[in-house]
Amino acid sequence: MPGGTAPTPPVGPYSPVVRAGDWLVCSGQLGLASGALVAGGVGAQLTQAVANLEALLAGEGAGLAQVTKTTVFLADIADFAQMNEAYVAAFAGHRPARSAVGVSGLPMGALVEIEAWAFVPTAP
Repeated sequence: MPGGTAPTPPVGPYSPVVRAGDWLVCSGQLGLASGALVAGGVGAQLTQAVANLEALLAGEGAGLAQVTKTTVFLADIADFAQMNEAYVAAFAGHRPARSAVGVSGLPMGALVEIEAWAFVPTAP
């Protein structure tokens, strides 16, 4: 998966990840690398967005396996099949609950955005 090293800075005034008890709530991630959207369409952008999500989780001592729910926002719902292919590859056998929503636009002209909730119990 591309990226995966350091979390991408947020594109607005919000926290990229917040702990709420045993939950990590991750703000929507775009397919950004080095401050720009990756080329290659919705599949490439989703792959990068999941890599960015993975970096956020890693910073909190978690990983994609702890993700229990995602919401995927698509600038064009016609890209649903392409998004699904990239999503299956990115989550490699792990299948969190998911919603996919068509929207009229996304920040920076992105084609796709993904947010996630991960269950990561705090140490007793």
